[in-house]
Amino acid sequence: MKPYKDFFKRAIDVVASGGALLMLSVPIAIVTAWLHFANKGAGAFFLQERPGKDGKIFKICKFKSMTDECDKDGKLLPDTQRLTKVGRFVRSTSIDELPQLWNVLKGDMSLIGPRPLLPRYLSWYTDREKHRHDVRPGITGWAQVHGRNLVGWDEKLEMDVWYVEHISFLTDCKIIFNTIKGVLMRDGVVADKTENYLDIERKSKTLC
Repeated sequence: MKPYKDFFKRAIDVVASGGALLMLSVPIAIVTAWLHFANKGAGAFFLQERPGKDGKIFKICKFKSMTDECDKDGKLLPDTQRLTKVGRFVRSTSIDELPQLWNVLKGDMSLIGPRPLLPRYLSWYTDREKHRHDVRPGITGWAQVHGRNLVGWDEKLEMDVWYVEHISFLTDCKIIFNTIKGVLMRDGVVADKTENYLDIERKSKTLC
């Protein structure tokens, strides 16, 4: 048994997420109201299914940064057109991640771990990459402080597995420090970056 990985890490998650939710309750309420009006009735929260530890599906909660506006045919407008000024600010400052503290408190996530990705990616991981699900996914992680959304999929997933193999209190402290530093400097953040989907990228490679 590894004391930190098997016990203390979860204990820290519960205490830290619970305390943070209490301390940030007023700012969270203000942002919720702000987004409710900015999103033109689309709501302030975004819920989506993601695979967690052992691939178990849960619903991740984030602040919603886009409207639900559609074109004349009823199809959602491109992300860049639906992303509001408020949403762009919330994304660039990582405020959109705050509701995930509830996921941490519930046990769906950890403060630190591989980011929870889309369920549709599950069949596209290599055997090694599947080990990213050996632990709870995190709000921030090793990959997020080493390039965030600017690194390619292969590199990002390899960093996720590296973290799973090297979990320690010291490693988590480094990630927390670099996360705070990255948020303050807005390092590696592209608020309206076009999504690059893992399954589409790997499927295109198999056809080449």
